[in-house]
Amino acid sequence: MYRSFLIVLFVTFAGVAATAQQQLTWEDFADVNFEQVYNEEYDVYFLTPTFGEKIKYYSGKQVRIKGYFLDISGSGAVFLISQNPMASCFFCGAAGPETIVEAHFKEQPSFKTDQIVTVTGVLKLNANNVNYCNYILKEAVGQLEN
Repeated sequence: MYRSFLIVLFVTFAGVAATAQQQLTWEDFADVNFEQVYNEEYDVYFLTPTFGEKIKYYSGKQVRIKGYFLDISGSGAVFLISQNPMASCFFCGAAGPETIVEAHFKEQPSFKTDQIVTVTGVLKLNANNVNYCNYILKEAVGQLEN
């Protein structure tokens, strides 16, 4: 009886651990190399990523990242979580594309640009579609940090 209880307890905790979200850091997202590749559609060179093994491990898994909230469209159409505030993030020249994560929220967030948030979602790695960021969090939910 006791042994059966331990087995059930182990399976329960193993299942919870397998579905738990992983807290990632910006260092985890830096596990990528970039190469300039010409894009015929836009007639310009884009930085194309080759993801490292560490970040590839998290692809398709629920992860969590803390950073600055950015509404780069100004209209609530495109949201990013950034390692840096708006004035010094990737597209302003102070960092690289590995310092931003595009967030596709389940519900429209009420955050304001440069508020510090923690966002949880399913990580998608994007190496080919230049219309989206290299890192995307699907089914995202967030919370404001103090």
